Amino acid sequence: MALATPKPDWRPADPNFSSGPCAKRPGYTLDALRGAYLGRSHRAKAPKARLAEIIERSRAVLGMPADWRLGIVPGSDTGAFEMAIWSLLGARPVDVLAFESFGEGWATDVSKQLKPPGARILAAEYGELPDLGQVDPAHDVVFTWNGTTSGVRIPHGDWIAADREGLAICDATSAAFAMDLPWDKLDVVTWSWQKVLGGEAGHGMLALSPRAAERLESYQPAWPLPKIFRLTKNGKLIEGIFAGETINTPSMLCAEDAIDGLQWAESVGGLRSLVARSEANLAAITAWVGRSDWAAFLAADPAIRSCTSICLRIVAPWFTALPVAAQTDAAKQIAALLDREGVAYDIAAYRDAPPGLRIWGGATVETSDIEALLPWLDWAYAEIAGKLAPAAAAE
Repeated sequence: MALATPKPDWRPADPNFSSGPCAKRPGYTLDALRGAYLGRSHRAKAPKARLAEIIERSRAVLGMPADWRLGIVPGSDTGAFEMAIWSLLGARPVDVLAFESFGEGWATDVSKQLKPPGARILAAEYGELPDLGQVDPAHDVVFTWNGTTSGVRIPHGDWIAADREGLAICDATSAAFAMDLPWDKLDVVTWSWQKVLGGEAGHGMLALSPRAAERLESYQPAWPLPKIFRLTKNGKLIEGIFAGETINTPSMLCAEDAIDGLQWAESVGGLRSLVARSEANLAAITAWVGRSDWAAFLAADPAIRSCTSICLRIVAPWFTALPVAAQTDAAKQIAALLDREGVAYDIAAYRDAPPGLRIWGGATVETSDIEALLPWLDWAYAEIAGKLAPAAAAE
């Protein structure tokens, strides 16, 4: 049983540790939105220029190759990724990597909705990666770079063949701006504003390599495409999408917010600094886990641990002896207690993941706030353990 732990005096300055939508950048206020083009057509010259600015600033911060196209599309990262797979798959066999809930969702789309010939699902349990060596370079491959719900990330792009025949189609929504993406090994990359830069929801970003653009212009899927998914017209790419001419009406308020996040990213030193900030958050939690007698990473292998969606499991014997439903309830009680104290919001594990906690460590989260949170985790665990452990031992 855990001993009583005193309530900490030091509190996080920002208690927002949700894995999406994520914390706003440090120092954020609504004054950042003063320049928004409200009540204006997004097709007018000035508002359209703001949308194009998001595209160009994003390209620059990420170091995207000059011959890639980048556009703003509807439906957040989900919309961007659905647009990609519905438009591109079917030309070749496809391998889908499924090691957390979003990858499992793409596997469902491929296997039950699109059903392209030669589809394979390469799956792994939460906390692990599939055998990347099984991916066939002659196939298209569909995968998440970072498992938002499992705390597992792809460690590198060495497994993707440089001379691949298929396309590498990557959902990078909780990786872009916090992890190095090997652009030469990727062909489609998607993300959303509300993750690493803390933007507002509802808009996705779709990046296409020249190989992906060529596929779009040379291949027509066997299934019908809704208008909102169509990237070509008369066999040619709709270039306006990649110049700020969005398929549907965007929120200019959200667009202004996205620009603010990108300007902040530039001000702190760009991609290298954003990656370093996220890695520092992971390092702080890693040091704490090393001292903990009750918490461990869901991803046992340090090489694949995410620095953004940091997933923890509870390893105390009294906890692991509980049925899974009781474990889930106990972990939720810890998260709820921290919520009531106003020190950590929304850190329960994702509903499909194993019972535990999930702490967002993306670039907008200050390491000082992570460090302030850690003693509160010990306190909340001790409080719940003090109530539940005796009953668990008695059973």
